[in-house]
Amino acid sequence: MRTAQLLLLSWFSPSYPVGAFAYSHGLEWAQEAGDLADASSLALWLTDLIERGAARNDAILAVAAWDAVTAGDWPEVAGIAELALAMAASTERRMETVTQGNAFLLATAAAHPVPELARLRQVAGPDLAYPVAVAVAAAGHGIAKADLLPAFILAFAANLVSAAVRLGIVGQTDGQRVLAGLMPCISKTAAALASASLDDLGACAFRSDLASLRHETQYSRLFRS
Repeated sequence: MRTAQLLLLSWFSPSYPVGAFAYSHGLEWAQEAGDLADASSLALWLTDLIERGAARNDAILAVAAWDAVTAGDWPEVAGIAELALAMAASTERRMETVTQGNAFLLATAAAHPVPELARLRQVAGPDLAYPVAVAVAAAGHGIAKADLLPAFILAFAANLVSAAVRLGIVGQTDGQRVLAGLMPCISKTAAALASASLDDLGACAFRSDLASLRHETQYSRLFRS
């Protein structure tokens, strides 16, 4: 197995210390509201996020950051990092991406250092969005976009399936069935976005954005988002 593949397996493992397990990306409120009750509704919700929601935008931001690092355009990297934070649809969404981005940068700079990670901290400021941190690390290690994108989107989906299992929306077996069913969508989306630019940013998963806003005042919560 190539080193690049091993790095991606490590970075997107649940054991990598970014704290992804603490976030449901609004699923917790969606369950309380009755939007999510079974495997079918969960699969549709995650498909929307991948094809026209936050997962798609995060992948585009990752592509743009990877391209800028590869071109040596660090002012562009700084602008993408700022844009990624500005695009957070709620306070919790910003917290979700920043805490994971900062944690990823800290862990990866210590365990898998490359000069690009040190440069990123210089140009991006104290808060860093997760997709930008991942993309800069991938570019620094020579990981191709074709390898990065499907792994990145799959990790996003897998974390939300894990949250859905803990919320009781689905059981473990149904959760894995949902994830398996998403793989063609993940592969297709990753391939389509490999040549995307910032002009392609945009989303219409409004119910998911609303869920993230409503979760901020949800009375009883297991997750931070």
